[in-house]
Amino acid sequence: MNILERFSRSGIVPVVVIEDAKDAVPTAKALLAGGIDVMEITFRTAAAADAIAAVSRECPDMLVGAGTVITPEQCRTAVDAGASFIVSPGFSREVVSWCVERGICVTPGCVTPTEIMAAMELGIRVVKFFPANVYGGLKAMKALSAPFGGIKFIPTGGVNAQNLAEYSAAPFIQAVGGSWVCSKSDISEGNFEKITALAMEAHSIAGK
Repeated sequence: MNILERFSRSGIVPVVVIEDAKDAVPTAKALLAGGIDVMEITFRTAAAADAIAAVSRECPDMLVGAGTVITPEQCRTAVDAGASFIVSPGFSREVVSWCVERGICVTPGCVTPTEIMAAMELGIRVVKFFPANVYGGLKAMKALSAPFGGIKFIPTGGVNAQNLAEYSAAPFIQAVGGSWVCSKSDISEGNFEKITALAMEAHSIAGK
């Protein structure tokens, strides 16, 4: 099973902000207990690389990747730490090319026809749609899927437990991204049982 299929089976790619690397493994284990075996650790904090390394080393059942990656240097740091995939908030030809040349799964953020076409030129077939609630949500992705039938989306931003079922049911959705299953506050406060419960709920709705 390839990485994009793992995304689809999970139904959700949790966007995880780790401020202290010691919280990475307990968060990963909480998600796994809830049936979600993928996680995107964002490069918004100084702990990101150490967090990815810890999960990669100690949680072999978890597919861990790096999010909010905006430079090839961050790609290199993330992959060296053990990241299996890269997610970018926007489209960077440098970032995508770096990943493609090395066989690393990459999901760039694309919300316009021009960005989607640029991604397709580099062989990308699944893109991040961020922030989904700002750029038209399901209505926009449905419209874009007409001329780009081979493209699937991972909407992030404004997706939550209330609208998850609607998003997941759309045929052009690969998976959804979101942080509500493992909020920064729940992670830092050690509310791992809550994370497991939210993950279980989300996976039961969106998982394949």
